[in-house]
Amino acid sequence: MHKSILAAVVLTVGLSTSAFAEMTVGVSWSNFQEERWKTDEAAIKAALEAGGNKYISADAQNSAAKQLTDVEALIAQGADALIILSVDKDAISPAIDKAANEGISVVGYDRLIEDPRAFYLTFDNKGVGTIIAQEVSKVQPEGNYAIVKGDKGDPNAAFLLSGMMEVLQPAIDSGKIKIVGESFTDGWKPDNAQKNMEQILTANNNNVDAVLAENDGMAGGAIAALQAQGLNVPIGGQDGDLAALNRVARGTQTVSVWKDSRQLGKAAADIAVALAGGTAMDAVDGVQKWSGGEKGVEMDAIFLSPTPITKDNLNVVIDAGHISKEQACEGAMAGVMGCE
Repeated sequence: MHKSILAAVVLTVGLSTSAFAEMTVGVSWSNFQEERWKTDEAAIKAALEAGGNKYISADAQNSAAKQLTDVEALIAQGADALIILSVDKDAISPAIDKAANEGISVVGYDRLIEDPRAFYLTFDNKGVGTIIAQEVSKVQPEGNYAIVKGDKGDPNAAFLLSGMMEVLQPAIDSGKIKIVGESFTDGWKPDNAQKNMEQILTANNNNVDAVLAENDGMAGGAIAALQAQGLNVPIGGQDGDLAALNRVARGTQTVSVWKDSRQLGKAAADIAVALAGGTAMDAVDGVQKWSGGEKGVEMDAIFLSPTPITKDNLNVVIDAGHISKEQACEGAMAGVMGCE
């Protein structure tokens, strides 16, 4: 994953949804528990409708088994291409087989489906992990660290951790930083993250100096556990959730890595329609060959660059219209950029 693949690439994918005959694109969502998927969906629908194309969807409700039947249903409804946010990287394989047998293109959306028949579109998740660790360690360069990881079945959890550890390892080796707790979080759910954080605090007699959470919802759960013990320590997350951005303004969250899902959604729609219209995966503008998954499978992929949001640049998400100034700045501490 390289930073040379800039976020701007999504705006210049070079493929217009209006360039082809009307297509039906089926989107299989893992679930809608996280705020950001609604933004992604709106962007996908808007891009498809702008090109005269049709959007159909299904919500797997975090069930790998339901997702397989959902994909079959989307195919039966006439999907010319599929965008799949997978529940489980391995369990989704029969769905890819089914799509391939029907000649239907697949875009693996935000989460890796390690199959060369699926186009991989996501943000630089390893880079996201790197940013979270960099921003938190700037504020807390030493001490006891806890890591609240995502769901064990999601490859993104491993990519994020890899980026974090690249930053932390030198300080760990020198003894400046010690990892005192590390746990996967079922379903990326905030309440499970809160329980994990409570267990880490109990095991360490509350002696935790910083927390790296792999998304904003889990950061919120971890913060709830910390606040229950009267603690406010540097903590990072990702997704640019509205509540997290307000926590950045209030000083209870150090960084939220913003991945503009409006750009990701538009790119997914454009790529899906192009593939359905006969464009080869390796002919998509901005594509790169990548084989950084667990199995080393070579994939056609695009990685967009994320943006760290801290108190020093909160204005970026306000100016972009991602969040209103009122929402972002409610209860803000002094010195937050954009909240003056």
